[in-house]
Amino acid sequence: MMSSTRVRRLGRRCLALVAAGLVGFGSASPAQAEGPALRPDMIRTLQSMQSQLEAGDDATVASRAAASASRLQGGNAADRWARALFLQLAATANASRHEDATAADQFAEAQRIDGVPAARRLAWLQQEARLRLRAGQTREGADLLTAWIERSGGDDASRWLLVQARASLDDWTAASQSLDRLRESGSEGWSSSQRQLASTVYQQSGRFDDALALLGSDQDSPDVWRRAAGLAQQAGDNGRAAAIWESGWRRGVLVSKDDLRQLAKLHIAGGTPARAAEHLAHWMDDGRLEASADNLKLLAQAWTAARSHDEALAAWRALAERTGRGQDWQQLAEVAYGWGEWQTTLDALSSLRQAGGEVSGRDWLLQGIAAAQLDRRDMAREAFRQAKAAGVTQAQQWLDSLG
Repeated sequence: MMSSTRVRRLGRRCLALVAAGLVGFGSASPAQAEGPALRPDMIRTLQSMQSQLEAGDDATVASRAAASASRLQGGNAADRWARALFLQLAATANASRHEDATAADQFAEAQRIDGVPAARRLAWLQQEARLRLRAGQTREGADLLTAWIERSGGDDASRWLLVQARASLDDWTAASQSLDRLRESGSEGWSSSQRQLASTVYQQSGRFDDALALLGSDQDSPDVWRRAAGLAQQAGDNGRAAAIWESGWRRGVLVSKDDLRQLAKLHIAGGTPARAAEHLAHWMDDGRLEASADNLKLLAQAWTAARSHDEALAAWRALAERTGRGQDWQQLAEVAYGWGEWQTTLDALSSLRQAGGEVSGRDWLLQGIAAAQLDRRDMAREAFRQAKAAGVTQAQQWLDSLG
């Protein structure tokens, strides 16, 4: 999948090339029969300029046609029609000279002339839209191209151009709507680059299921799944990120040790910590993950987030026994205290002291509260005295309550 930054960069670089290949400017002569009858001399002038245009004399035609159009302002219906045709010639010549903004302005001016046939006005709208894109006027060009597609029904080439334009503007919702119309006729014939663009557009608009459905052979690439989950995270949807990563794991793509740990972390962040804990326990049992301190800690965090008291306390105890670190015994004491597991709190703090860990004033306070709850008043008093000596203000209140 392409990142949004890459899509924007490609969009800005390629829109002009795509538009250039699709403009297809028509000659003036076939259009003469569409409007009011023209004077013979006017027809000869138009045909002369058309011949010059075909001979490659773009600069002369651009100048002559614009001057002729200017002289015909305010005339009758035939003059107005001739003026529109001169503007078309001038625009076509300017487009050949890569004067795209000027050409687009001339097509726009031609469309505003009264009496121009609807079919010709619609054709010039399409040409103006693509010239705006080629000139770097992306938003205006995209809006005009949208209008042309809505009025004409459009075609696949124009819709792809519109998708790319909207993507380059970060207008992901509009881009995804255009993609929906393209998918109505099936996506079997899409090229790899089109699938990548479409998948990125759907991801950026939050439609991850649609994005993954378009991956095709790319579904076997781990980076594709990682980027998809990463985009879901960026959108603040950790639950969706976990679901995407889980799908990649079940597909047999995200199976490294780091991938397994990341799946567990996403489940914890995404609100399914019990699923994370179950995965971790199973993977450590069958050897896919070793029972390292880091993995045991992640397991303990998962059970704690899932509020599975027995499993969480057992996991924290296993971690502390494995590492012998005072901080792990302290964490077990904190978790046990938070759930009112008073004996476990006392046991953890006792193990903390036996391990030579530093006992803080808060640790003494927790021991005093746990002992008081178990009606072990002498132990509680001693612990509160130690907490008071360490500067814990609440300790005196507890001592007073004990009498």
